[in-house]
Amino acid sequence: MEGNGAVQTAVGSVDLKGKIWGESKIVWSIILPTVVARVTSYSTSLVTQVWIGHINKVELAAFGLIMSVLVLFTNGIILGMSSATETFCGQAFGAKQNNMMGIYLQRSWIVNVATVTILLSVSSGVMLCLELWYQAILVLLAGYLDDATVEISAFSFCMTINSLEFMICLSFLSAACIRVANELGRGNEEAAMFSVKVILTNSLIIGILFSILFLVFGKDIPRLLTSDIEVQEAMADLSYLLSISFLFNSIQPVFTGVAVGSGLQGRVAIINICCYYLVGLPVGLLLGFLANWGIKGLWIGLLLGIAVQTMVLGLMIWRTNWQEQVDKVSNRLNQWLLEPSTENDEASVPSS
Repeated sequence: MEGNGAVQTAVGSVDLKGKIWGESKIVWSIILPTVVARVTSYSTSLVTQVWIGHINKVELAAFGLIMSVLVLFTNGIILGMSSATETFCGQAFGAKQNNMMGIYLQRSWIVNVATVTILLSVSSGVMLCLELWYQAILVLLAGYLDDATVEISAFSFCMTINSLEFMICLSFLSAACIRVANELGRGNEEAAMFSVKVILTNSLIIGILFSILFLVFGKDIPRLLTSDIEVQEAMADLSYLLSISFLFNSIQPVFTGVAVGSGLQGRVAIINICCYYLVGLPVGLLLGFLANWGIKGLWIGLLLGIAVQTMVLGLMIWRTNWQEQVDKVSNRLNQWLLEPSTENDEASVPSS
């Protein structure tokens, strides 16, 4: 009996390793091209900022403000409105309703161009807009601190680095969204949760590596990015806070991706409002201006908002009835289902 138990344990271990390896290959087939696309696209702004950083801090501060307003505000709208498409297409693919994917895509084009949307698209837009706009607002607030030129330059530079690493994390968000949507569409909630665990583990590994990198070289990296000594020192002071941000970046997007894949964007939008604007922003203002902690205080407020958001999202996912979500997905897909036309096939069959 003991021998049989050992054999079963060994077989179970092999099966688990095989499942993890198989799921890892699936998620990295999603993550890797998404990382390349997002990072190469966003890194152009970082390269430009580095060049300006070696000119002078006034131009650097101006560029930081422009990037915050234009990139973060507009990206919040575009990414947010598009996330509803990920939900519908992912669930339709999982349910093998492949013909509906093109229909959802066409509807999303109309929604994004005309900005006349269905409820889920509105929730999606609000969800990501609140998150990205929160960061942009903090950069703008840095302009009201003492020695605003240095503060904006350092804060915007660190925010750009954080956002570049966040582009990698957004790829894990996309992977979590797609895999959860696929498996819920198939009616397999256990496979969805297993995929989330694999994605979260991979994301945490990358977050820890980035965090260690900035803890070790946080004093040296600013010298590569700008020639201004004051900006270098201000960035170095934020390096340990930036390393903590990388850890949260590796968790929070995965939780958000689970919510998007499940069609729970409305709940996430409410959580974002409460965590960012009722917790993080007031604390950042208090520490940054009243306690005179400057950009450190603003960044601590940013971290607190993200920390609370991460905990609330984790609790929401843990308490969610996933079988109920499977039923909701099935009802939603059946409600919007359009059967493929067979008229052309019938017309092409010769009469006997």
